[in-house]
Amino acid sequence: IRVSTDEQKRKGYSLPEQEARLRSYCEFNNIEIKGLYQEDFSAKTFKRPEWNKLLAHLKKSKRKEQENILFIKWDRFTRSIEAGYEMIGILRNINVQPMAIDQPIDFKIPESVVMLAVYLSIPEAENERRALNTFVGMRGARKSGRWMGSAPTGYVNRSHPDGKKYIAPKLPEADLMVWCFEELSKGLLAAEQVRKQVNTMGLKIGRNNFWKLMRNPMYCGYIIVPAHDDEPMDFVKGLHEPIISETLFYKVQDVLNGNKRITVSLTKIISRPLLPLRGFLQCPHCHRMLTGSGSKGRHHRYYYYHCGSDCPVGCRFKAEDVNDYFERELLMYKMEPAAGELFKMVVLDEYTSSNREELDERKVLFKMIEEQEAMLSNVISIPKHIA
Repeated sequence: IRVSTDEQKRKGYSLPEQEARLRSYCEFNNIEIKGLYQEDFSAKTFKRPEWNKLLAHLKKSKRKEQENILFIKWDRFTRSIEAGYEMIGILRNINVQPMAIDQPIDFKIPESVVMLAVYLSIPEAENERRALNTFVGMRGARKSGRWMGSAPTGYVNRSHPDGKKYIAPKLPEADLMVWCFEELSKGLLAAEQVRKQVNTMGLKIGRNNFWKLMRNPMYCGYIIVPAHDDEPMDFVKGLHEPIISETLFYKVQDVLNGNKRITVSLTKIISRPLLPLRGFLQCPHCHRMLTGSGSKGRHHRYYYYHCGSDCPVGCRFKAEDVNDYFERELLMYKMEPAAGELFKMVVLDEYTSSNREELDERKVLFKMIEEQEAMLSNVISIPKHIA
């Protein structure tokens, strides 16, 4: 016996009612009941826990006589023609016959396959019609600017006094979503870095879902209307309150599409031995690059890596501790000799490429100097009576 939630509401099906009718049928026809299996899964497929349990039991059992699986109607068995025929074949191979007590079929009669096709096709047609009606209805609602379904992250489902549903920004989730868009638009951090940071701030979002949210124009006030028949996909102005501007949304799309180059504004790098990592460390709070400076103590000068004065937290780290930690990390990496030679070649090639413009400029300057020196030497060598 099987029921799904929507069927119980729509048609009044219930598991106890089906059980009572099946037991009454078996009692009237002197049929021995060997087991009762109940499930509340959709019959679109046979990937249903209770059905799999029943099928496994039947395959293990050895039988000489045919056994039957009883149900009320064929739509309790399946709502897919293809899956239904396939499963009937599997059951016949183990000497088991499916039977619907309200829609009996005598498989000994050749013409019975016609009725079986009707009984199996009706539930599938009902499902497809219902799905199409639902899709068209939801698409119509979207065309009018309404968000359909559960509210996305940063919003909450609400209802007007007249019963009409809508979505509204939900704090603090909405503010955190705005923060995600703003950080991505800067082009300083990759999407995965932004996702991990917002997770630590209390907004848990999976990787795939985060990408979908960052691509969703509903945050800037637009609803996606999917394509249908000859009508292409469209965007309509939503009835809900946007939490970001269209400009911000499209800046983020440019970053995600790779149209906006990610550039990092680095602090000027200096070669002071006590601050070798200056310009390479990032503030864990405002995500800007840390600078470094020394503080004169009573006996010594102490060096620190720190953020700018406008940082909301003003993080500060002892340079000596950070340098030691970095050196310990470097010692953990060892390169194979062959890889070392290759790495050396790559570094030299990269250095040459990055400095080619400067080297070319130096060559031009040296050539100009040589030309000027040659001209000077010619002037000096001119006889006085000619000058």
